[in-house]
Amino acid sequence: MRWSESLINTLWQAPSEAEISSHKLMLRAGLIKKLAAGIYVFMPLGLKVLRKIENIVREEMDNSGALELLMPTLQPEQLWQESGRWNTIGKEMIKVQDRRERQFGLGPTHEEVVTDIIRKEIKSYKQLPVTLYQIQTKFRDEIRPRFGVIRAREFIMKDAYSFDQDIDGLNKNYKKMYNAYCKIFDKCALEYQIVEAESGIMGGNVSHEFMALADSGEDTIVHCPSCGYGANMEKAEIVNNEQKKANKGKEKSIEKVNTPNVKTIKQLTEFLKISPKNLVKTLIYKTNDQIVAVLIRGDREVNETKLLKLLQCVGLELANSDTIEKITGAPVGFTGPVGLKEKIKIVADNEVLNMKNFTTGANKKDAHLLNVNIERDFKIDISGDIRFITKSDQCPKCAGHIKIKKGIELGHTFKLGSKYSESMGARFIGKDGREKSIIMGCYGIGVSRIIAAVIEQNNDENGIIWPKSIAPYQVEILPVNVNDKETIQIAEKLYKKFLSEKIEVIIDDRNERPGIKFKDADLIGIPIRITIGSKKAKDNIVEIHKRDTGENKSVNVDDLLKNLTNICSFV
Repeated sequence: MRWSESLINTLWQAPSEAEISSHKLMLRAGLIKKLAAGIYVFMPLGLKVLRKIENIVREEMDNSGALELLMPTLQPEQLWQESGRWNTIGKEMIKVQDRRERQFGLGPTHEEVVTDIIRKEIKSYKQLPVTLYQIQTKFRDEIRPRFGVIRAREFIMKDAYSFDQDIDGLNKNYKKMYNAYCKIFDKCALEYQIVEAESGIMGGNVSHEFMALADSGEDTIVHCPSCGYGANMEKAEIVNNEQKKANKGKEKSIEKVNTPNVKTIKQLTEFLKISPKNLVKTLIYKTNDQIVAVLIRGDREVNETKLLKLLQCVGLELANSDTIEKITGAPVGFTGPVGLKEKIKIVADNEVLNMKNFTTGANKKDAHLLNVNIERDFKIDISGDIRFITKSDQCPKCAGHIKIKKGIELGHTFKLGSKYSESMGARFIGKDGREKSIIMGCYGIGVSRIIAAVIEQNNDENGIIWPKSIAPYQVEILPVNVNDKETIQIAEKLYKKFLSEKIEVIIDDRNERPGIKFKDADLIGIPIRITIGSKKAKDNIVEIHKRDTGENKSVNVDDLLKNLTNICSFV
C-alpha cells in the first residue's frame, strides 16, 4: 500500500473528549472516526487490524469445533418475551417498531435467537453436542459511552453458544472455549487475568471474565498471588475474621447526641472524633416490590450486585429524599435502623452482625445514636455478604494477601444450564427415550475492544507499538526524500520485492518533510521501519528500525533482499 493512496489522515493532537491512551491514539492514527457518541467508523487502517483479530478469533473457534453462522441483528419481541428478558433487560436494548407497529430489538446478544434456531433443528441426542458462533455487530444503548471503542453503543462481538445433553457435556465444551480464549488473547499479545464473575442478566451459575490488565480499565479485579484466586469486584467474596475478634466487649447504654448539620460519614467522624469502623451506615433502597434498609460499616460500600442476589429481586435503586423522610421521619443524612417510622425489612452486611456499641443515625434531624446494638435495639431480617472487597481483606480461598488491579473486559464465558432451553422449549429425546431440556453455554469476546486493549498495553509517548500478529502492516518503507533518484529507486525496489513475497508493506511515498514522516511512522506503530536516506543510499545502505525496542541497524540492500522473510534478524 502506498501512503499517498491509503486515506491515513493523522492528527497532531487528539480531540478533547478522548480520555485514555487507546482512544487518543486510535483517533490520532486515523484508525477510527467518530460519527456520534459511542458510534465509530473503522477507517481502512483500523479495519485491517480489526480483520486480523477476527481471523485469529475465527481460527481458534474453528479449531475448537465450533460452527460459524450469522444471525440477524433485528430480533422480534416475541422471543425475548418467551425468555422473560424483554422487560428486565432495561434501557440497554434499543427497541424499534416496524411499519405494522410490531416491536423489535437491536440485538445486544443472541441467546434467544440461537435457542429458537436450535429448538427447530435439534430433536435427538444424536445431534448433540453442537457449538455455534458468529462475529457480528451488537448494539447496547450505554448510558455513558466513553473511552472510544471500549464503551461503545455499536461494536463488533464474537458470541458462541454450546448445546449439550447434560452438565458433563457442558463442562467439556466450557473447557474448550476457555482454552480457545487463552490462545486468542495470547496470539493478540495481551497480558490478561482470568477471574470469576457474576452472570448478570445472562443467567447461569458459573461465569469467568478475561480481563486485560490496564490502569485505565473500567473494571476492578481481585487477585491472590498465593493461590491464584481471581474475581471481579462484583463477585469477590468476603471473609470476616477481624471484626469478630474486635467486638467482644460489653453492651453500653444507648445515647442520643445532637449533630447539627452533620450528614456525611466524614463530617460525623470528625465531629464525634471516632473511626468510621465504629459507624453503621443505613441506606434506604427501593426494589421492584419493596423498600428495604441496608446496613453496612461506615468505611465500606454496598455491592449492589450482591445485594440484588441476596434479595432475589430484579430492580434496585437508592430511594429518593421524599421516600427516605417518609420511612424514617428525618431528612437524608440521619437515617438509622432504630425506631423507623414505617416497618420495612432490615438487611445487614455480615460484618455488621459482629459489631457492638456502634453509631447510627437517630431518624431525627441533627441527631445520631451512640452505643447501638443488634437484638437489643433493633432486629435484622436478612444478612449476607453485600459489600465490596478491599485490599485489606483476606483471600477467601487461602486467607492470603490479595491484590486489586484495573482491567478491561475482553471476554466473558457463562454456564447457562437450562435457563433458556426451559423457558423457550428447546428439548431433545435422550437415549432413554425421554424428553429433556438442552444444556447451554454462552461465550462472548469484544472483538473491537481488543484493539483498544492492545494499544493500552502497547504504546509510548510517540504512538502505538503494534504486536506483529495484528499490526496493519508488518513493514513500513520510509524514503526520506522522494525527490532523490537513488533513494526512490531503492525504496521502490524493496517495496515491489516485499509485495512479491506477500509481506504486508506500506511505503510512505509522500513528498513531506522528514520530521512529519518519522512522527507519523511512530504514531501508527508498524513493527519494522526501513529508512532510506540520501547519503546512505549512495552506498546501497538502509537503516532498519524496530518499533518495540527502538533498535536500529544499517544493512546492505542486497543482503536484505536475500532474506526478506526474516527481516527481524537484521535488527
